[in-house]
Amino acid sequence: MKRKTAFCMFCICTALQACSQGTFSPKRYPFPIPLEAPPMVTMQEEAEEQVRELERMTGDPFAGKTELIVDLRDIPDGEWCYPLPGSKVISSYGPRGGRGHTGVDIKTKPNDSIRAVFDGIVTMSQPFAAYGNCVVVRHGNGLETLYSHNVRNLVWVGSRVKAGQVIALTGRTGRATTEHLHFELRVAGKNYDPTLLFDHNTKKLNRHTLIFTKNGSVKVK
Repeated sequence: MKRKTAFCMFCICTALQACSQGTFSPKRYPFPIPLEAPPMVTMQEEAEEQVRELERMTGDPFAGKTELIVDLRDIPDGEWCYPLPGSKVISSYGPRGGRGHTGVDIKTKPNDSIRAVFDGIVTMSQPFAAYGNCVVVRHGNGLETLYSHNVRNLVWVGSRVKAGQVIALTGRTGRATTEHLHFELRVAGKNYDPTLLFDHNTKKLNRHTLIFTKNGSVKVK
């Protein structure tokens, strides 16, 4: 049985190769074979497409418009993830100690799994000043998320990540007094309150529409 299966696979591969080379003859094969071989994508073409995708993802999210509309109601449950499940908030977004806190600090335990909130491309993965080990992910909807103080980054610049994928482990690198995740939401380099995205008590995605303007304001509908 194994020999028969192997022989059939060999015949199919040979036929497909013949199709791609223009030497296919139906009389040689006693089973239906498509007359045109499927298009082949070379490694070079795939790499070039990844570069183009990275350029698109790192470009202006407004793309000549004055508003960026992100409808969180359109995101299926399997395509988002809270960045640190099981955590609690230890420092909120906003004023803190005479300075502005640009994200939210959430804590579980050392070396816990930090997860990407949506699909996207990694645009930074390195030590970054007081952030310590830092990962930044740009998402297809124009949002950007930052994850810092990590003991270890598990992705690199150009990595494509999926929602829920582990991208780093919690630590206290940079300016931090305990192991935790500093999580930020950004659009075009400007920070916004991560509670626009998530209810930190229920760890659920907020089901509303966010309208970001080029002047830095945001409306919720």
